[in-house]
Amino acid sequence: MIFDQAEYNVRCEWGKQGVTRLAPISDVIIIVDVLSFSTAVDIATSQGAFVYPYRWQDETVYEFARSVAAEVADKNNPHGYRLSPASLQALPADMRLVLPSPNGSELSLSTGATPTLAGCLRNCRAVAESAMKRGSNIAVIPAGERWEDGTLRPCVEDWLGAGAIISHLRGALSPEAEAALAVFEKAAGNLLQYVQACSSGKEKIHRGEARDVMLAAELKASDTVPELINGAYRQEV
Repeated sequence: MIFDQAEYNVRCEWGKQGVTRLAPISDVIIIVDVLSFSTAVDIATSQGAFVYPYRWQDETVYEFARSVAAEVADKNNPHGYRLSPASLQALPADMRLVLPSPNGSELSLSTGATPTLAGCLRNCRAVAESAMKRGSNIAVIPAGERWEDGTLRPCVEDWLGAGAIISHLRGALSPEAEAALAVFEKAAGNLLQYVQACSSGKEKIHRGEARDVMLAAELKASDTVPELINGAYRQEV
C-alpha cells in the first residue's frame, strides 16, 4: 500500500509496475507513450481506425491480425503503416490495425478490467476531460522507453505527456503527479525544442523520423479520446 498513492485522486507512476499497482485501485488509467505509440493511436483513431495493441516481437501477431481482419502496422506492411504517427495520417475509413510496441502496447495489454485511455501531448485535454467523467481516481502512466538490456528508461517526452494530462485533471495530486506537472509547466512554452532535444527525440530524428517528433509535440492538437474496448483502441463516442 505504500506505493499505490491511494491517498490521492491523481496518481502517476512509471511503466509496468505503475500499471500493476495503480490500475486495480483507479477508476480509469491513462497510458502515455508519446514517441510513438500513444501519438500513433491518437492519429489513427481520429480517422475512425481500430487499433489493436500487441506484444512486441511476437511471431503470433500475423495470425492474430487475420483473426480480427486487420493489418499489422510494421516494417512489412504493404501500405507503409507502422509504429510511426506520420505513416498513419491518411488511413481509409474503418481501418483495422494491429500495432505492436514494446512500451505502450505492452502496458495497454496489462490494465485488466480498468477503463483504459491512450494519452499524449496532442490529446491531453480531451483525455483528461473524459477521464474525469469516469471517476475521481485517475492513474496516469508514463510508459518510458527501454535500455538495450530491456530495463526501463524513464524518458522526458512521456514525463511531459503525463504532466500535460495532469494539468487538466482535478483532485488531490500525489507528489509523483505534482512532479510530472512541474516538468510540463517548465517546458510548456517550448515543447517542440524539448522533445527534439531529448534522447528519444534525437533517436527518432537520427532515424529520419523528424516528422513523428513534430506531430508528437503538437499540444492540444486533437480532441480524440482513444478508448480500449474489447482489445482495440477506438475513438470514444
